[in-house]
Amino acid sequence: MNRSPIPPSVAARPRHRVVVIDDHTLTREGLIQLVNSQPDLEVVAEAADAAQGLDDVLSTKPDVAIIDITLPSRNGLELIKDIRAQLPEQVILVISMHDESLYAERSLKAGAKGYLMKDADRSTFLDAIRRVIAGGFYVSEKMSVEIFASFAGKSQGAKAGVSRLSDREFEIFEMLGQGLGTQDIAHRLGISPKTVEVHRSHIREKLEMPTGAAAVRFAVRWIETRNLPG
Repeated sequence: MNRSPIPPSVAARPRHRVVVIDDHTLTREGLIQLVNSQPDLEVVAEAADAAQGLDDVLSTKPDVAIIDITLPSRNGLELIKDIRAQLPEQVILVISMHDESLYAERSLKAGAKGYLMKDADRSTFLDAIRRVIAGGFYVSEKMSVEIFASFAGKSQGAKAGVSRLSDREFEIFEMLGQGLGTQDIAHRLGISPKTVEVHRSHIREKLEMPTGAAAVRFAVRWIETRNLPG
């Protein structure tokens, strides 16, 4: 008996190609396992740092690159800009342990299509991947309201002041608010203490603080305010 051909709609479809860039091995392996368990997705490359991640994205040109904010030597925001400079249409989804109220808007401005907290459940994670691949954006409902207000010129107070900081300055500002000193910040970011001091000076100037100590106190209050419930 002759068999009927399989209709094209039923035939196996190519999977969307994914690159995962995260320096935490367990997290990266978990993401890879989840992605590869889906019939429409597959991981084609993985990296633990920005340099390898950039090479992987440029060589594979995936449907989506999943990038962590915190990476050795060069942070995720800088990596996003590096990728977009060479591949302007590259789709990027940021996944991070950092509060989205601190980094989601900056990630989108850098060129990402979405921002997801690492504590999101698997269905939310997969929905975010598929949404950005399809050409949409992904942030939480709460964050989308805040971003809209910011773009509409309604940001006030501390957030308006902090928004003047560059991405690197904001990263250091956040670390100052967490109680880290110059040496600790330099070690964590892989830069010299002198460079950290230059950034601290710029932060103080942009926030119009009279002293470096005042800028640190402001950073601590900023972090504490962001961590308040509700």
